[in-house]
Amino acid sequence: MNFLRRRFSDPNAMGGLPNGYFSNIGAEPDSRDKPLQDAPKRDLGFFVSSFTSGVTTARPGGLIRVKTLLVVDDQHTDWAKYFRGRKIRGDYEIRVEQCEFSELNLTAYSDTGVTVDLRGYRNGQKVARTFKPDFVLVRQHARSMEVSEDWKNLIIGFQYGNIPSINSWQAIFNFMDKPWVFSQLSKFQEKHGKDKFPLVDQAFYPNHKEMTLKSGQFRAHMMQLATPKFPCVVKIGHAFGGMGKVKVTNHEDFQDIASVVAISNTYTTTETYIDPMYDLRVQKIGQIYKAFKRTSISGNWKANTGSAVVEKIALTEKMKCWVDECASLFGGMDICAVEAVHGKDGKDHIIEVNDCSMTLLGENLNVEDDRKAIVELVLQRMSAKILKGSASVPASATASATPSLAGSTSASASHTPNSTPKSTTPTSTTGRQQQGSFSSQTSTPTKMSTPTSNATTTATGVPPPIDTKVTPTEEEDTFKNLKKTFANIFGDM
Repeated sequence: MNFLRRRFSDPNAMGGLPNGYFSNIGAEPDSRDKPLQDAPKRDLGFFVSSFTSGVTTARPGGLIRVKTLLVVDDQHTDWAKYFRGRKIRGDYEIRVEQCEFSELNLTAYSDTGVTVDLRGYRNGQKVARTFKPDFVLVRQHARSMEVSEDWKNLIIGFQYGNIPSINSWQAIFNFMDKPWVFSQLSKFQEKHGKDKFPLVDQAFYPNHKEMTLKSGQFRAHMMQLATPKFPCVVKIGHAFGGMGKVKVTNHEDFQDIASVVAISNTYTTTETYIDPMYDLRVQKIGQIYKAFKRTSISGNWKANTGSAVVEKIALTEKMKCWVDECASLFGGMDICAVEAVHGKDGKDHIIEVNDCSMTLLGENLNVEDDRKAIVELVLQRMSAKILKGSASVPASATASATPSLAGSTSASASHTPNSTPKSTTPTSTTGRQQQGSFSSQTSTPTKMSTPTSNATTTATGVPPPIDTKVTPTEEEDTFKNLKKTFANIFGDM
């Protein structure tokens, strides 16, 4: 045994060992770890930031906290340039991922949020990414005129994962059917009256059956219901942006449209045709209000089709009341716009309301201002989300610190005469009263064996100071034991 101790303690002992024994002592780590170590920090940082909501190592200066913003919009607007260089609360950088509804898929979890799978084309090249968004800005219709472009399943997924957005997912979901929104507007007309909230008259047909009547029954049916009034505008299904809208002037044309509705297998609405002088748009982005007037110069009865002149006008209190009421729909909307028609009779008629997917009107300068207003609104909402998430940190820290506080209280209470042997040192009545009140406020002390010197109390009844000598930690004891063991085995005896 002494021979082995001397042998291993000799620094030249390694030379007498066979080849291969202890050859990896002091050598480099296993080559299997080299691909991860030699990988560029940029790729590793992208991987980390793609699946976490906060930290990436993309910068050599250290850890950079990142929040991912998903913008659902077409590629005509590059939203990344508007967020470039902007930070949330001065700590979090913003990484923008932009795509259309048709390019994304997702998996939602009730506890960990949403994981988005993006598949699309950029500049002719296929792009594939997977990430977890922290916030979503929707600038695209969640339902198009085509049957295949109904993204209700994605809206439900984002709501399921509880990912915040502009507007809320509840509002976006409800705006997937225009007649549903119009039914909510009729409540505002009942509240304010037709003069303050002039909503156009409209009728709803769930299918074509009530529209296609025999010629002998049609006139009696029209006389009984007195609707629709001709000329009228027929909107087939979820019509928006000038699509799916037809102007009907007589009964025969109405029957022809009813046959088209029968093939489309959808609902239909009809509303009274207003001979327009110009269209009105009142929009609200956060707390920024704007009003526009749009006049058709192509002769089309739809001012949003063909050529038109758009000019900014002064906002009136009446217009502001319209958009404020509509912004309160479905729990509140951050972005919305009221569409109205100013007829040749000199009256205004509210036609519909658009949500966060509304088109921005005006000259390039006005459009840029609206986009910047949307950026500021997104930054405010994301900052509020981060602040709300960090508000729970002090509470958890306090909760984690509570056991140690209780433990110190119990430790100090264990030195009271109730838990220690009786001492021959006399104590005053005042001291006994103080000790009793202190013990009643603390939890039940654990039984501990304390030295006799600590069991005594002073004349005032206050326990003596607790010994604050630092005891070695478990790691120090282990290291000391290992040091003694190796000294016994390999040291010179």
